Amino acid sequence: MAGKLSFSLVSPEREVFNGLVDQVDAPGAEGDFGVLADHAPFMTALREGVVTVIDGGSRRQFEVHGGFADVTPAGLTILAEQASEVTAAA
Repeated sequence: MAGKLSFSLVSPEREVFNGLVDQVDAPGAEGDFGVLADHAPFMTALREGVVTVIDGGSRRQFEVHGGFADVTPAGLTILAEQASEVTAAA
């Protein structure tokens, strides 16, 4: 079984999410990308869009407005200009 990815999503106001997950999909400036544990390091700018966090059968989504994603051997950190969790409509 593959390992878990350490993921942190941070906005200027607060840390929006921090935890171990299976996969994160994000809106890169040059196209969408997905990150799993042990991904090769890279850094990219983000465009406005949705970050999807997948862990087992659960899926959470966060709307981001700009920022940067940094993948290192320690995990993925997204520093977003604005970020908020997308909630399902009632």
